[in-house]
Amino acid sequence: MITKPKGTVDITGTDSILWEYVNEVVSTMMHAYNYEYIRTPIFESRELFHRSVGDTSDIVKKETYDFQDKGERNLTLRPEGTAGVVRSFIENKNYALPDIKKYFYNGTMYRYERPQKGRLREFTQFGVEVLGSNDPIIDAEVISLQYHILEALHISNLQVNINSLGDLESRENYKKALVKYLEPHLDELCEDCRERFKTNPLRILDCKVDKDSSILKNAPKTIDYLNKESKERFDTVLKYLDYLDIDYEVDSQIVRGLDYYDHTVFEIVSLDKEETKANVLGGGGRYNKLIKELDGPDSYGIGFACGMDRIIDVLKEIDLYKTVEKQIDCFVMYVSEEEKLYALDIVQNLRLNGVVTETNSLNKSLKGQFSEADRLKAKYLIILNNEDLQKGLVNVKDNATKEEEKVDISEIVEYIIGNL
Repeated sequence: MITKPKGTVDITGTDSILWEYVNEVVSTMMHAYNYEYIRTPIFESRELFHRSVGDTSDIVKKETYDFQDKGERNLTLRPEGTAGVVRSFIENKNYALPDIKKYFYNGTMYRYERPQKGRLREFTQFGVEVLGSNDPIIDAEVISLQYHILEALHISNLQVNINSLGDLESRENYKKALVKYLEPHLDELCEDCRERFKTNPLRILDCKVDKDSSILKNAPKTIDYLNKESKERFDTVLKYLDYLDIDYEVDSQIVRGLDYYDHTVFEIVSLDKEETKANVLGGGGRYNKLIKELDGPDSYGIGFACGMDRIIDVLKEIDLYKTVEKQIDCFVMYVSEEEKLYALDIVQNLRLNGVVTETNSLNKSLKGQFSEADRLKAKYLIILNNEDLQKGLVNVKDNATKEEEKVDISEIVEYIIGNL
């Protein structure tokens, strides 16, 4: 038997209903905030991710799916969404447009990780990228948008954990302080962290192995090394979040796992969940140097991403399925071949008018059709019989009140729509 690859899942049943629900909420909120949908290729030039995500990041060093195509081009399945959106922004010269660009995406990503709950090898993320503005109001907008999407999904007790990495000068000052602090403790850190110390010390703060060690908890804080301009910028972002009534906490350990971040970085957790550090629902940050590093103009960017799989897990934990459970509008019932022809016509007319309709397609008895209609939670039953049809009528039953009414067959669509 052929089975699905390790680290992948089939989205069916309850999961598929929740998946559709999340997609609908996300799309509605994105359009309300005036974000434009963008779809980029699932695979891109390997160089794109090595230059953007960073050769020293765990994603590039350990987790990317790299391959050569038949033309011997080096390609990579996308491990995250930002780099492809920025590449598209540059390649299509959208930086020449007069306004900032506000994009949202929703698609599959690929990382060769050890599969576990909330962490798959093929996973889906939705997110946003805002390109062209350095105003702190955009930082607040992006964080607010992510916060309110999760809130609209009925995930409660949300908190934004936020930090600032500052500008280049601030980062360099902090890096020197961090190196000085960590050097005497290298033997106490994991092998990966000892390697990161040589290549990119900030990555140590994002280590999954040593994250709870006293060494990292007592490490210097990035916000203590912000220069005046970076500190004022971060304070402004926090002021805007206060004004928007967004619950947040400054967390100096947040650096995020990608090399391109600067200034604002953030994650969102639900405080109702245990071990919130391990259950981050989404996060993001500002990347003011990335566009130029990918051969674009010296411009600005900020974004966030949320993992659909983790969100679906949370929605299942809070039994949201009971709220969004699938229900059809109508079930059309028949027994004879003559009734079946009428059923075909009625079903098609209802469906073309937006009424969710199902009918008997397994030659079930009338009793079996009643059972199927109940299983599908049909709001109305349209019960056909030859005697009524000869008079141009159909029998309609309200499945909640159990009341029945004879309706002219020519008016059945209007009747159902008017009562839904």
